[in-house]
Amino acid sequence: MFSSVDTIWVLLGAILVFFMQAGFAMVETGFTRAKNAGNIIMKNLMDFCIGSVAVWVLGFGIMFGSDISGIIGKIDFLIRGNYDSTFPTYAFAIFQTVFCATAATIVSGAMAERTKFSAYCIYSFVISLVIYPISGHWIWGGGWLSARGFHDFAGSTAVHMVGGVAAMVGAFLLGPRIGKYDAEGHVRAIPGHSLTLGALGVFILWFAWFGFNGGSTVSATGDKTLVSMGSIIFNTNLAAATAANAVMIITWLRYGKPDVSMTLNGALGGLVAITAGCDAVSPAGAFLIGLITAPVLVFGIEFIDQKLKIDDPVGAIGVHGVCGALGTILTGLFALDGGLFYGGGSSMVAVQLVGVAAVAAWTSVTMAIVFSVIKAFVGLRVSRDEEVEGLDIREHALASSYADFMPVILASAGATAVEPALSAAPGIDTVSLAEAKKMLGEHPKMTKVEIYANPKKVDVLKEALNDIGITGLTVTAVTGCGAQKGKKEIYRGAEMKMTLLPKVRVETVVCKVPVSKVVEAAKSVLYTGSAGDGKIFVYDVENVIRVSTGEEGFDALQYDYDKEREEGIEALKFDYERQVNEAS
Repeated sequence: MFSSVDTIWVLLGAILVFFMQAGFAMVETGFTRAKNAGNIIMKNLMDFCIGSVAVWVLGFGIMFGSDISGIIGKIDFLIRGNYDSTFPTYAFAIFQTVFCATAATIVSGAMAERTKFSAYCIYSFVISLVIYPISGHWIWGGGWLSARGFHDFAGSTAVHMVGGVAAMVGAFLLGPRIGKYDAEGHVRAIPGHSLTLGALGVFILWFAWFGFNGGSTVSATGDKTLVSMGSIIFNTNLAAATAANAVMIITWLRYGKPDVSMTLNGALGGLVAITAGCDAVSPAGAFLIGLITAPVLVFGIEFIDQKLKIDDPVGAIGVHGVCGALGTILTGLFALDGGLFYGGGSSMVAVQLVGVAAVAAWTSVTMAIVFSVIKAFVGLRVSRDEEVEGLDIREHALASSYADFMPVILASAGATAVEPALSAAPGIDTVSLAEAKKMLGEHPKMTKVEIYANPKKVDVLKEALNDIGITGLTVTAVTGCGAQKGKKEIYRGAEMKMTLLPKVRVETVVCKVPVSKVVEAAKSVLYTGSAGDGKIFVYDVENVIRVSTGEEGFDALQYDYDKEREEGIEALKFDYERQVNEAS
């Protein structure tokens, strides 16, 4: 006989875990650039849609079918077998479907902004059909790890580490986004376009995680189960809060200010780490798991980003891969029944280590094969032009994910590289300020150059202008269209008569740098030969006044690097003399 309470609890857990797709979508969208927002949303949607079909067709049977040699479940095409418990088969099937979709969608963030949509769909189908179900069978389906006592209550390894390892393999094979690393290999930050969306996603995930971990009891009857449910949800929250607190403090000490995005990652890292042992540890254990997770997460993300040179825009590898493995191993230390610190000896820790290593090896090898095959036959990465313009327009014919509401453009230093690099040509811009002023005469002409361009080109434009000596810019987000009335756009099957496209207005006033050089630099990076490349307006300027110093004209526009250098040298000399005097 079915239990109505158990059935409702399992279905409620499934609904909450499904809501995690929205959380992942918001986190990934917020932590990436606006020009790829639609692509991110589409990938998260299709992870669940593709995964739902793959689990029904084959994945569920592979994971929960009768065990074959501890490796794989008996094939059960279209879930025709009976898996009834105190709840019906299909209640359990939907619960496991949403877990599978979670593992698949973790990869989206790490491979964001440069992956072909078609390639991603193929990956999503394969991981949901075969890769996740096989390792899941080892842990939850009666396979060899389960038989050895491997403990992963809700999926630190089975779900999160699988997704994190797959993300690492995919991001490594893809390579970093254009401009992520400079010629010397130094990291160049590429900020996401909406920290607000990212934070919303974290809160959604935190809320839904209570269903992820709490629902994994797959029962809500009996006093023992009710006590367990309470401790599971309490431990889940405590570990997340502790990790977030600790990450905030670490980044405050390390960076001088508490880092918002890293602290958000800290909360997620704590949630991932406690997932394996939330049913097995005390609140003190949950607190310590969250506390240990924090430094591992911070330094793990930095190591992946700076040392391994793997570009992960949202920190998915660190949050899910590293913290998933860590939480599983820490369960072997802090479990009240069998944990090393509670007199259980080293056997549980050893089993946890073996399980983490085996699942990591399985996932990395199989995903390397899958991504390599996709790369060879379909292609894994979009072209350079597609990446610079954004995947929304190139992959989905979506001019903007925000229609006529345009978010503030966050132009990041070096977010895209200029290739070929523009070098300053010999001329007036190569001489000193004093010589330039003398050559230009007593009243040098000042000119305002106003450039309207595609927002996706703002970084390459900024780099090009900087290369010819332009250091003062004003960048404004605007919308508009030219004589062509904007690019043709179809919305729900209907053609829009006039489309106000997102643009950027880049303004600068020049005197020392020739106007012709500014125009040529802008044209060289904006030109594609198609409508919508932008326009350049040139105006005469009567005067310029620098408010802070009262300087006017030429002096107000130019920054005296020679003076700054002299002042710096004098300051160093003074500091050296002071130290010598103090020492004597």
